[in-house]
Amino acid sequence: MSNIKLYLGIVLILLVVIFTLQNTEVVTTRFLFFHFSLSRALMIFLLFCAGVLTGWVMHSVHARPRQRDLRGG
Repeated sequence: MSNIKLYLGIVLILLVVIFTLQNTEVVTTRFLFFHFSLSRALMIFLLFCAGVLTGWVMHSVHARPRQRDLRGG
């Protein structure tokens, strides 16, 4: 089982490296009054992190009232 996790980790790292090498173009993004330029891979990574953070926060907010109901009732 440990070897499977190792192999999956290596494959995942290789896929991330390939993705990064294929998406090195600089893109310019405009949002309201802001303009910024960064690589496409970094932009996707930052948006992914923002999505994970948003999902984690929403799950935490949604799960708390349910836990209180189970304790009180």
